[in-house]
Amino acid sequence: MPSVFAVEHLPHATFPEDDEWIALVRAPEGLTVVRETWPTGSGDRWIGLYGGATAHSLDVPGMLAAIVGPLAEAAIPVFVASTFHADLVLVPEPRVKEAVAVLEDAGHRVDTTHLRSADI
Repeated sequence: MPSVFAVEHLPHATFPEDDEWIALVRAPEGLTVVRETWPTGSGDRWIGLYGGATAHSLDVPGMLAAIVGPLAEAAIPVFVASTFHADLVLVPEPRVKEAVAVLEDAGHRVDTTHLRSADI
């Protein structure tokens, strides 16, 4: 994904006050909001890896595990938002180079053309 993302927790909200979000998850403990952030934004910043080119139906098991498993073994945190066709896996910006290497070592092809040269 060409964007840089922020993940926010809004404990008392049921919907964000704006429409600048990418994904929303409402749970008993509040609202989680994923939104684009500017490259110079402050706070935790996440880089998105999206499997849209390898879309799959909902009944195909193990697709997400094949991505997050190697990242977990390398102790790289992730935030995941799944769509009907694919998964958006966010990794912390400072760990993106390591995440790409781990995924490639696990046999995945990672398109890094959207990443800044400083990230990879």
